[in-house]
Amino acid sequence: MFFAVLLIAISVRVLTFQFMRAHLNDASWFQFGSFAIFDQQAKDILDGRQPIFLINDSSRTDLVQYPPAYPATVAFIYKLSRNRSAYAVQSVQSIADLFISFLIVGGIAVTAFDWRVAIAAGFLLALSPLFAMYAAYPSADIPTTWLVLAGNWLLLIAARRNNVWFALCAGLILGAACWLRVNPLYLCLFWAIAVFLVVNATRRRRLLLSSAVVAGTIFVVSPIVVRNYLTFPDFTPTGGTIGVNLWEGLGETELGRSNGFMFGDQKMVERERIKMGLPVGTLITPQWPDGIRRDRERTRESLSFIREHPVWYAGVMFGRMWTMLKVAGKPSPYGGSAGINVTSKKCLPSNRQGGLVGIYVNGLGMLQSVVRYSLIPLTIFGVYLAVRKDLLVAGVLLMTIFYYLVPGTAAHTEIRYVLPMHALLIVFGGVGLDRLVRLSRSLLQLKNSS
Repeated sequence: MFFAVLLIAISVRVLTFQFMRAHLNDASWFQFGSFAIFDQQAKDILDGRQPIFLINDSSRTDLVQYPPAYPATVAFIYKLSRNRSAYAVQSVQSIADLFISFLIVGGIAVTAFDWRVAIAAGFLLALSPLFAMYAAYPSADIPTTWLVLAGNWLLLIAARRNNVWFALCAGLILGAACWLRVNPLYLCLFWAIAVFLVVNATRRRRLLLSSAVVAGTIFVVSPIVVRNYLTFPDFTPTGGTIGVNLWEGLGETELGRSNGFMFGDQKMVERERIKMGLPVGTLITPQWPDGIRRDRERTRESLSFIREHPVWYAGVMFGRMWTMLKVAGKPSPYGGSAGINVTSKKCLPSNRQGGLVGIYVNGLGMLQSVVRYSLIPLTIFGVYLAVRKDLLVAGVLLMTIFYYLVPGTAAHTEIRYVLPMHALLIVFGGVGLDRLVRLSRSLLQLKNSS
């Protein structure tokens, strides 16, 4: 069974890799404009024009748009491969993810449940169009997912063993994830709440475990916060992107657009250029010049509008939640793609689209479609079983899902931002699938014996 899962995983990943490699210059499939920022920073690091961590120019507010680790990672891949392109990053991340994601998801499943659930979850992960696509997507999303899941695995061990050191390590690894992407920054607070609520220990011990998680994250993240505080006249722990996401999130809606909010960096920047009185053609970006102040202004305007329409905005958030959960059917225009079902036509050269290879590839695509539509029912069933069996395990894993699904949808979000949530949904889906397989075997044995 293990080798069957491995064969499926390799096949789906290689085929999806081929599709994505052919579409890295297509904005409808890959945000190459965002990657261009990492690309330029990586080249500046390699050519000695930019330090890896420090920011020497206090006017360069654009350098806090993203945490420092991913540009450094891209620079390392460029140097290692001697190929300064998105294709090099895609190759390295795809190969690494094939091992790391399956190891961590399997580890979480074994620790939380048993090896049968791990195999079932591995089967669902192997066929997942979502993970196959973003493993081949040169961005910080997949490496961030590895670290968040690794931290969640350690948190699960800490909760089960009542171990402060594992809790501290969980916080440290979560802090490391924030060096790649800012999205998980406040997850440590939710992990602390989960541990405090579900661990069977004295109040003092639970408080110690919770504090260790938060302290670990703060310790690792603090150098970035201190750097930003010392470099810029304004204090910014999150990189100056909250306002962009709030603003563009309102621009997704008809009511927001009718009140001047816009979706898309270029539209937002053009509005700000006019507001700043700058001539046509002036080069500005969402984070430069004076990006921190401008982002705070976007945040104030967005929050003011949300406070005026709280019930309406709750409905907007519910819509985003469904978009982030939806891996089947027509994709949302704002939530990003949930991946492709592999087919011989999409993924193979024309001279290899027929024959046994073509049949095998198309069969994989059909299985992927089945997984897409069955995943949410399997997950709901799996959550039900997990809560009944072990509330501690379910609580620790569900808190991460809650973080990405509820607070994570307060502003514009994309499905690639919530990959840790989907990995844990797959674990719960594995619980449901394992139970169905065992029930089927029991019924079959009962039928044969009768």
